[in-house]
Amino acid sequence: MYESFYGLSAKPFQLSPDPEFFFGSRGHRRAMAYLEYGLHQAEGFIVVTGEVGAGKTTMVHQLLRRLPVDKVLPVQVVTTQLDASDLVRVVAGGLGLEADMADKSSLLLRIEQFLRQLHDEGRRALLIVDEAQNLGPAAIEELRMLSNFQLDNRSLLQSFLIGQPELRDLMQRAEMSQLKQRIIAAYHLGPIDQTETRQYIEHRLGHAGWSGDPAFDEDVFARIHEVTGGIPRRINTLADRLLLSAFLAEKHTISAQDVSEIAEELANELGPRADTANLVHLPAGRATGISREGLGNDERLARLEDRVAVLESSTALIYSALKRVLRRFRQGGGNAAKPAPNATPQSERTAERP
Repeated sequence: MYESFYGLSAKPFQLSPDPEFFFGSRGHRRAMAYLEYGLHQAEGFIVVTGEVGAGKTTMVHQLLRRLPVDKVLPVQVVTTQLDASDLVRVVAGGLGLEADMADKSSLLLRIEQFLRQLHDEGRRALLIVDEAQNLGPAAIEELRMLSNFQLDNRSLLQSFLIGQPELRDLMQRAEMSQLKQRIIAAYHLGPIDQTETRQYIEHRLGHAGWSGDPAFDEDVFARIHEVTGGIPRRINTLADRLLLSAFLAEKHTISAQDVSEIAEELANELGPRADTANLVHLPAGRATGISREGLGNDERLARLEDRVAVLESSTALIYSALKRVLRRFRQGGGNAAKPAPNATPQSERTAERP
């Protein structure tokens, strides 16, 4: 919506992972180095953990682009609410094997035969399990058993486990001791710092054709880092709304006050849960949620009215933006017929009816 207004060629802060926008912070470069080291080792497990929105999936997509396809066959597992048998079926399916009617033992035999075939072709398989913290101990033990497939003292299957911090807790359990012995490297991907926050924002804007419009006050980036905690996905959410808000107001400079207002707006939109900080961190003293305990009916009603007002305001912003886009389209000589002088377009007369 705001891309043409600021002369951007693409939306710079979309939430879906896109390797084209990959930003190599210190942490991401280090995590990538661990993954590439694991590829070189061609065996065992590499474990990378990080908070929700830290950029793990984008990093994996970037890694996949670098894989030598003539040497490595990647298999991604993205659905991890699986028991051990289902996991084997998913792995078999990822390898292109028929898995519907076979029992587990038959599937394991097919997988081993296929991995041996890859080895004969000078290739090997790489299993990438995203959101691995959702796997149960039995499923993880199945992964360890799959890593036992070897030929000529070489492993036929290597695994990368990517997950949230809970995966680290899972690895500390007693039943994980055998798998831990197979882990050749592990890394926790933390948030980016304040300097990197600015670099991250400018990197994504630059990749979308940014030429300095909108401009940002010097203290904007420190404020963005403060309210997002340096988590890339939170930065994307906040920055995208900042650009939308600035476009609606036809502003070409964004201030730290704008950041604070949008951060509060986003938190309010998420409703009365205390975990709205998962998106943004509001300044100290600001309420990010309400508890049902200790509130009278009048106060609850007032809070509910505030939330309705926020939603109505957001709807009005979107409606205003659509009207502005239509107006510019007509003024720009688009395919639609231009309205007669002093006449109100029929679409606007209809839209303005209560």
